[in-house]
Amino acid sequence: MASDKCHDVTMSSSSPSDLAITLRSVPRRLREARGDAPPHMTAAITAELDEQIGIAAGLMHCAADPASIADAIDKVPADGWDENTLDSLRTAALDIGRLLRAIAAVADGDD
Repeated sequence: MASDKCHDVTMSSSSPSDLAITLRSVPRRLREARGDAPPHMTAAITAELDEQIGIAAGLMHCAADPASIADAIDKVPADGWDENTLDSLRTAALDIGRLLRAIAAVADGDD
């Protein structure tokens, strides 16, 4: 799999379809990550997650919810992508994944 270096992080060349699938899975992954933990335990990280979702929504000019972002991604033709936008979405998706893992760690008491 090809990769680029951005901000000292290896960034995968996820396709727009991969990004849409990732975003559609966020609500489920968030529920699984939180488990039975009280909301206050994960509130700060969840706020960061919401910021990343907001960034992705801003890039796609849509509502700040994962399903709307995924729908907006799916509406862009394959040859209609600007590389900067796509790279920014990839970065947001990586951050979303990192934050979901952090939420799971806090909820499990692994902080």
